[in-house]
This record gives sequence, C-alpha cells and structure tokens, in this order.
Amino acid sequence: MNKLKLLLLALVTILSIGLLAACGSDSEEGNNEEANANETEETNESESDETSGEEENTEASEELEGNVVIDGSGTVYPLMAKLAEEYMINEQPNVSVEVSRAGSSAGFEKFLVEDGTDFNDASRPIKDEEQAKADELGLDVLEMKVALDGLTIVTHPENDWATELTAEQVNDIFLGNVTKWSEINSEWPDEEIQTYGPNENHGTYEFFYESIVEEQDLVDTIDLQQEYSTLVTLVSEDKNAIGFFGFGYYDSNKDKINAVGIDFGDGAVVPSLDTIGEEGPYAGYTRPVFTYLNTEHAKEKPEVYDYAVYVAESINEFAGETGFAPIPEEEREAMLEEVQALK
Repeated sequence: MNKLKLLLLALVTILSIGLLAACGSDSEEGNNEEANANETEETNESESDETSGEEENTEASEELEGNVVIDGSGTVYPLMAKLAEEYMINEQPNVSVEVSRAGSSAGFEKFLVEDGTDFNDASRPIKDEEQAKADELGLDVLEMKVALDGLTIVTHPENDWATELTAEQVNDIFLGNVTKWSEINSEWPDEEIQTYGPNENHGTYEFFYESIVEEQDLVDTIDLQQEYSTLVTLVSEDKNAIGFFGFGYYDSNKDKINAVGIDFGDGAVVPSLDTIGEEGPYAGYTRPVFTYLNTEHAKEKPEVYDYAVYVAESINEFAGETGFAPIPEEEREAMLEEVQALK
C-alpha cells in the first residue's frame, strides 16, 4: 500500500514538472514573439523616418537647371563674378551664371528690352529716362544695393610727390585748370600731367562727371578707356599719369599703381575697406553700387529667383574679397525680404 502511494505521488510530480516546463516554454515564446513584433514596428518606424528625412533633404537641395544672364558695370563685375563662381560650385552646379561687363549704361540698354538680361549691374542708380523705358515696356525692376565702393585716384608707382591731394586739386587736374605738376606745387616736376579714366559707358565715369566735378567738361586731353585692365596698364607705364576708377581695381593691382590720399577738409584719407563708407572719413568719394533684377524673370525662372536670393544672402560675405565695403546688415536683410516676397 505504501509502495502504491509512493508510485502515484512520483507520477503526479513528474506530470506537474512537465506541465510547468510546457507553460514556461509557451510564456517564453510569447515574450519572444512580442519582442520581435516590437522590434519590427520600431524598425519600420525608423525606416519611415529615414525615408521622410531623405524626402525633405531632397526637397531642400532641389537641383535647378538653366541660365542666368548678367551684364553691366565693370566696377561691380569682380563682385558679381565671384558670387557667380561660388554659386555654380557650391549651390547649383547645373545653372550657368554668365557675367559680362559692358558698363552700366551699355548694360541697361541690354536689360531694358523685351527678353533682355536677367540682371544689370550698375555703379550708379538707374536714371529717370531708364526707369521711364522700363515703365514703357512694362518691366518691373528691383534695385538691389549690393556694396559700397570708394572712387580711387591712382598714380604711377614712382610718383612720390602727389601722394596727397585735396578734392579741389583733383578737380583742377581733371578739368584742365592745371596742366603741370609744378602748377600745384613749385617743388613738384615741371612735367605735363596725363589724365586717364573709364569712358562714358561706365557708371564710374558718370559718377565722377556728375558728383565729383559737378557736370563740368573734363580736360580735352583725358584718355578714356572701356577696359579697366587697360587703364591700370596705362597708369602703371606713365610716370606723369593720374587716373580714377573703383577701389577694387586698385586693390588688386597695388604692386603696379599708387592710391592718392584725398583731403576733404580734415586731412588726407587713403581709401581702404576701413575708410570707405557713406558715413566714414572717405564719404566724399564713396558711392553705393547695385544690381537690378527683372522681377518677371525671377517669377518665371526658378534659377533667376534662386540666384537673386543667393545674392541677397551672401553679398556681404564676398564684398571685402573683391574690394568693396559691405552694406549695413539691416539693409541686406531688408533686401532679402524684398526678393523673397517675389515668390
């Protein structure tokens, strides 16, 4: 009897152990299935997030194609050429930004026509008659002030006498009121002064004629040139030369020519990125420079709009590199908002 009870008890124990093992296995399988389900769900969510992020990045870095055509000021050319280069390399490699330098006035003739250029660079503001032409054609033009330039009076590198001149003496030279250095200072060479400058196609000429000499006729013997590189060469090869052009062309040719310090009444000031400014010590020879945008082209062609935004965003970053003083940051931000409002 006792043996029978012991046998039954052992059988019950074995069955209980088997049942518990089976339950434990089912529980573990259930836990594993739940864990696998959670992991699959997390993986799917992660993949979904990655896909969404990729779509957003693709949209943010959408590649554009096409051409942006710019002409105009030779003075503004180095700045806009630098911007175009950076834009094509780092922003939109499939967009071709073509920058030419016919001069401010000649550039406006190409801009203010049907199917004209997208931008016109100008080293002076648009004239009333040019704005009237735009109105006649129904062209909406946006003025973008891109930098500040300092008109620079330059001489031959061996000219060690006329290192400083008053603004009045500069006028006397270019108006022909004096024709020899010795007429300014008896200790200076008794040699004929040779004058040089950009021709009438350029806004720099117009700025000098209208704002500096106040629309008085320049000396008959002045040598006016289309290309600034030619002017640099002529001044660098003529010991009695004196010429004028934008600060950037002097800044990139310091080894070939000298810059004259100008006395506006408080002592001579040499042009530099620190002195050029509408409120600075070189204010008498400081002027804003511009690019003008055909707003219809910006609305119709995404590449033109995108480049206009890039100019407004990046202009101050590259101004100093190309010989211009930057515009105040609040003016740049306001310009950017104007451009973005076109979209």
